[in-house]
Amino acid sequence: MKVTVLTGGVGGAKFVHGLMMCGVELTAIVNTGDDFQHLGLSISPDIDTLLYTLAGKANAAQGWGRQGESWSFMAALQELGGPGWFNLGDMDLALHVMRSARLAARESLSTITADFARRWGIAAAILPMSDEPVATWVDTVDGPLAFQRYFVEQQCKPVAEAIRFEGASEARAAPGVLEAIMQADVVFIAPSNPYLSVDPVLAVAEIHSALQATRAPVVAISPIVGGTAVKGPTAKLMGELGIAVTNDSIARHYAGLIDGLVHDESDAPPADLPAYATATLMQNDADRLRVAQAALEFAATLKR
Repeated sequence: MKVTVLTGGVGGAKFVHGLMMCGVELTAIVNTGDDFQHLGLSISPDIDTLLYTLAGKANAAQGWGRQGESWSFMAALQELGGPGWFNLGDMDLALHVMRSARLAARESLSTITADFARRWGIAAAILPMSDEPVATWVDTVDGPLAFQRYFVEQQCKPVAEAIRFEGASEARAAPGVLEAIMQADVVFIAPSNPYLSVDPVLAVAEIHSALQATRAPVVAISPIVGGTAVKGPTAKLMGELGIAVTNDSIARHYAGLIDGLVHDESDAPPADLPAYATATLMQNDADRLRVAQAALEFAATLKR
């Protein structure tokens, strides 16, 4: 079975890991709206989180970064007056240095990412949504903030008024992305933040159109558990944007793209969309596998 999943963030990486444990032929299309330049390096946080997770290298406690990380570089950087708001671990730094050097040599992000995955023995295909830059900006009551400034430096505290994706209108889908959607047996939208992690992917017009055109059922996994978000600012953002924190809102957000929604059993299903209730909280590998299996079983009941 060919399975394609749109993903970003820690929750998305957990779900993709669950799918990989199911033994399907898997392609992950990853949000790059979080990507940015820092200290002269090209950082791709969502790609790196997925690489570390699927390679068994992720920090299990925090969900991002590498297990067994050390912080000598950050300590030395701050001794010299460097910025400390975005942490770069010593092992993590190697990934960013290699990516930056290869991008400077005019290799594409998709080629570099595929090589990293191969070197770490990852069987799934990991594709950036685009090889061209797309930048997520959050317009707040305090002014516009680039995503990492909003998410990491300001810890999502400023009240959001709007979210936009600079460069999305010009960006093309990365090689293999459209084929992965059109040739899939099922397409999933991971339980990632719909507004910050999935919308940048959907803002690439070719990807949005492919999701509408594919003959495969498209199923979203809701990020809401118990009337709120497990992690991150999803519920906070929804409130600030005047959106009810419900599965009806998630279904409406993906209207015209999805054929069904997997949601947590503690929350009401959407009113006008096929839905499947299960425990969606993924605290360990067994949970990840269980949620992925449930999503696959539900998708098998749906047709376009």
